Amino acid sequence: MNESTLRELLAQVAEGLTKPEAALEALRTLPYTESASALLDTHRAIRQGMPEVVFALNKTPTQVGDAMAILHQAHGHALATAVTSETASKLIQCLPQGSYDEVSKLFRIGQMPRRSSGVIAIICAGTSDIPVAEEAAQTLEFAGFTTERIYDVGVAGLHRLLSRLELIRQSNVIIAIAGMEGALPSVIGGLVSQPVIAVPTSIGYGANFQGLSALLAMLNSCSSGIGVMNIDNGFGAAMLAIRILQSTHS
Repeated sequence: MNESTLRELLAQVAEGLTKPEAALEALRTLPYTESASALLDTHRAIRQGMPEVVFALNKTPTQVGDAMAILHQAHGHALATAVTSETASKLIQCLPQGSYDEVSKLFRIGQMPRRSSGVIAIICAGTSDIPVAEEAAQTLEFAGFTTERIYDVGVAGLHRLLSRLELIRQSNVIIAIAGMEGALPSVIGGLVSQPVIAVPTSIGYGANFQGLSALLAMLNSCSSGIGVMNIDNGFGAAMLAIRILQSTHS
């Protein structure tokens, strides 16, 4: 259940179209719904504007499928992240209405209604960073937001980024994704006034330490006010962008 369906239920009770007892029964499972192995937070969409999303890593296909089915029943849509191709092939058998993206590792059923509140620019330094960028972009699109993808504009060829600067400045929130030395968010942060969400990736040579060097570089950015996510956390960046837009366009 989301805010829209809750308002509709209350309106039906007020108009006498639904008995209070029936509404009470519908509300009994509002806080959470129990599956075989998890308690699904079906109240989250009302509290936060986004439903619970299934983190599929280290879960069995059955666990992921059960959770997705419950969330789909509650909201009319559902999303899972970090889904392996093996798990996805089994999910599609029990949830044929779903779809899987091999790059972002997202499995989704439907999507939330379109929202008109702003555009999020997804910028990544190199094509090796695209899986993290697509996790962010497709999470945002599932949530109904408009995205603008600007890929392969790392600071090793700064002219590529500068040629897209006008487009970048038209966005409301920017997600900047980079591995290696992680310089891209600092450069962008010094050129724009919008909120910049930095995402370090685990892309780089040995001294990159699986993204730790990029993470530390972003945390120590000379451009003040940049928010930094954890390594490879495109989903977390998307969720922060959603919260920013929900608070500024409510």
